[in-house]
Amino acid sequence: QVQLVESGGGLVQAGGSLRLSCAASGFTFTFRTFAMGWFLQAPANEREFVSAISRSGGNPYYADSLKGRFTISRDNAKNTVYLQMNSLKPEDAAVYFCAGAQALSRYPNWFDTTASAYDCWGQGTQVTVSS
Repeated sequence: QVQLVESGGGLVQAGGSLRLSCAASGFTFTFRTFAMGWFLQAPANEREFVSAISRSGGNPYYADSLKGRFTISRDNAKNTVYLQMNSLKPEDAAVYFCAGAQALSRYPNWFDTTASAYDCWGQGTQVTVSS
């Protein structure tokens, strides 16, 4: 059974930084065959795309509003994907989810920005940004 566990959320002042981690376990295939993504969901809103990284680690992609502030990375040896969040703003506050999409049959730099493309999800970690 696939399991994704996020950590690293919390309360931070505006302008501060957080590093989210997502540890993966129980993959039928190895972690390196999965493209990974981060999404956020604020109260009463739908889940929104934040960032994605291909199974090769190349082609990191970000929502336009987050470019330059957030950085996604992965460590296949640790089965972990990270989201470094800098210069946080109150509007960044949300529950952040990591997700995995099996990509073995796709080209190495494939990723997707739509939630429906992802096969497995973590439980989410809360990020709160005070002004």
